[in-house]
Amino acid sequence: MTGVTQAETSVRVDDEPLPRRNLVFVIVSMGLFMASVDQTVVATALTGIQHELHAGVQWGAWTITIYSLGQVLVMPLAGKISDIYGRKRVFLAAIVLFTAASLACGLAQNIYMLVVLRAIQAIGGGSIMPAASGIVSDHFGRDRDRALGMFTSIFPIGGVVGPILGGVFVTYWSWRGIFLVNVPIGIALIVLGAIFFPATQPGRRSGSLDLIGVVTMGGLILGAMLGITELGDGVPWYSPVFLLPEAIAALCGVLFVRHTRRAAAPFISMHLLIGRGFGVMNLINFLYGAAAIGFGALVPLYAQERFHISALEGGTLLTARAIGMICIASFAVFALRRTGYRLPMAIGFLLVSGGLVMMFFLPAGVTPYLWLSISAGITGLGMGLSVPAANNATLQFAKGQIAGVSGLRGMFRQAGSIMAVSIVTAVIARSQDPGMALGVSFLVFAGMMLCVLPTVLLVPEHRGSW
Repeated sequence: MTGVTQAETSVRVDDEPLPRRNLVFVIVSMGLFMASVDQTVVATALTGIQHELHAGVQWGAWTITIYSLGQVLVMPLAGKISDIYGRKRVFLAAIVLFTAASLACGLAQNIYMLVVLRAIQAIGGGSIMPAASGIVSDHFGRDRDRALGMFTSIFPIGGVVGPILGGVFVTYWSWRGIFLVNVPIGIALIVLGAIFFPATQPGRRSGSLDLIGVVTMGGLILGAMLGITELGDGVPWYSPVFLLPEAIAALCGVLFVRHTRRAAAPFISMHLLIGRGFGVMNLINFLYGAAAIGFGALVPLYAQERFHISALEGGTLLTARAIGMICIASFAVFALRRTGYRLPMAIGFLLVSGGLVMMFFLPAGVTPYLWLSISAGITGLGMGLSVPAANNATLQFAKGQIAGVSGLRGMFRQAGSIMAVSIVTAVIARSQDPGMALGVSFLVFAGMMLCVLPTVLLVPEHRGSW
């Protein structure tokens, strides 16, 4: 809860000039876009990084996974800190840290330094979305549902644009450019935020940060990832190298649940994990992150491995998905008050599933690039339709904790993406035909989205503003 009540905030922001509110929206949206691009931009630069820094494939891959893991842990923590200490402070601190880490990444001289700096960058990047969601909510009063729907749809768009920008930088400049370009943008955001964001009232500061919860959650995800990675390197499933990390992950999972049930101020409260509306949406967000977000990270590799499309062209395939999202996202946001949450989520998930199936089956007489572009565009339409509804579905139950709930949502989606990419890359590493293995994984993702459909009926329905 913040020091200003919800009613007081709504009155204040509704009287605020519209141009100023729109400017605030643009500033925080640019911050979110910058952070989300860096989640995937490294994928197309891995070859250049490995070559210049003399790194193996495994260490190169860690530049991606450590960023995702850092965001998973930081998002809910940053949301809680934002609700306690004020959105403006956390947002500006996050941009400062992200910008400084980006500069350091661009100057890194070895792969080990780069991995550490990417972890620091993830702390800043993962803190941006929860604080920014709170800022948007505070500034748009009774229209906060529409504003948040538009705002949080930027995150997946940035994610699909990342590989394209990475391909352009690597082709025409250097892999260091993917990090250095953040510096002038970050400086501009810091200045604009300091000038145009009003100071937000901090909430009540109760208790201390739950470090035990953070550590056990981190051990759960990291242990699972390490075990799956070793399995992909060819070790048998009964090898201690695989079993030990998985056992540690299971132990951390048990300890996390036990600690969360007993702690006075847990990292993530049980109410937000399994309470009314939250439990089903957390499951949906996890599976959605695995199928939709994880799929996006694998599309360029699939195009290269199965159809021998170049890295840059493979990255541009995701442009079609971004266009599909942009075309329908605005309509979906403004229709939410009439459609409710369940209908757009169900139709969107069906479209994502259909697009994934199309990725696998190439009809005769159509070039692979054209067909993959059409398929990706259809998945984009599905994401653009379903994401605004999924983003708003639980916020009505925690209006005073919007930043925290936004961080939790991002955590589950990123965790699903990490697990999906880790498992699929482990499978293709052991496969004789990586391209076909990736195609089969898309069919599995499609089936996963179909399995999610019955759970949509359990999502609390709502129409109108809140």
